[in-house]
Amino acid sequence: MSAFLTSLRASRTQLSRTNPIPSPFRNMSSSAGAGRQATRIPGPVETSIQQKVIEAFQPVLLRVYNDSSKHSHHAAMRAQGGGSGETHFAIHLVSPSFSGKSSIARHRMVNALLKDEFDNKGLHALSLRLKTPEEWEKEGGGEMRAE
Repeated sequence: MSAFLTSLRASRTQLSRTNPIPSPFRNMSSSAGAGRQATRIPGPVETSIQQKVIEAFQPVLLRVYNDSSKHSHHAAMRAQGGGSGETHFAIHLVSPSFSGKSSIARHRMVNALLKDEFDNKGLHALSLRLKTPEEWEKEGGGEMRAE
């Protein structure tokens, strides 16, 4: 394992009630207006996604983007999201859990984890970029958002 990945893992903190998200993962979400500095409180669907993904995959990197505002003009989307309007997300995730798994298998793992959000909480669309730490580092270890 490279020194870069070792230092990332060493910087992670334990989850606790007062610190539910490890420090490297705090402020990892952004709305469609990612360039703005306004403070935003994640909604219940986004919070559920973050918690489940952190618990299940022990990520090296996690970015959850709430892209619902880009689709709020769709009539069907106004009624979804459990009334919260949280319907469209993009997740960029780097985890050792994906080692030896095909792209389709990785997507199935995440989709299965978020089945309740799809079935009962209004999640409608999910864009996934899933990498192993080695793949991510090989690509330069930088930000994965490409828009």
